[in-house]
Amino acid sequence: MKFNFVFLGQSVLRYEVPLDIFLTINQIYETNFKQLAPANRQLVGKIENEHSIFYDGDDESKMKRHSLIPQNVQQWFMTVYDHYLQWNHIRNYRTHLNSIWINEMKDNEYNPVHVHQGNLYTGLSSVMILKLPTHYGKEYSAEHQPQNGRLQILGSASGQFAKVDYQPPMQLRDFYIFPYDMRHCVYPFNNTGQIRRTLAANCDVLYNPIENRGAE
Repeated sequence: MKFNFVFLGQSVLRYEVPLDIFLTINQIYETNFKQLAPANRQLVGKIENEHSIFYDGDDESKMKRHSLIPQNVQQWFMTVYDHYLQWNHIRNYRTHLNSIWINEMKDNEYNPVHVHQGNLYTGLSSVMILKLPTHYGKEYSAEHQPQNGRLQILGSASGQFAKVDYQPPMQLRDFYIFPYDMRHCVYPFNNTGQIRRTLAANCDVLYNPIENRGAE
């Protein structure tokens, strides 16, 4: 499986989404947009268009179980989550795909710093890049260090020479996986008239942290 990683006290792994999976997800979103359940009420994003395409958690007032994701696409997600856990030497775990939704950001929308959870507090967050603007508008200062529209993942490492945060270069078909409790955010962009479309997914992971301590 093709991937690379960055270590911020915890691991962030980047995968390349197969083209058929990428096209299928975009088609599901675009074809069903008018019927999709809004996900805004349980999300922190300052984004108008946040819509759920899969939910297999507990039924509640904000969201009921539903799925527009074909079985082969669900299986691909679980295969990649398994790879992340095995690469990080997590043993004797159980996974459950909890939720998948689409964030479609327009000019001046943003996602503040936050963490994820599903039915459990332990699990894996993930972000898939589905569509990107051709430009991100005016950088009001420090143009040599662009921030507009960037995803930033904040690690738990500390110390002078520690790598404490990561801004992925973001290309179409990127898929980033990291633990629920890693804080992350997306900065706004401006004056583009375009959209930035990403998928977010949560996978609960049930495991014994004592048993996995020091695992090789």
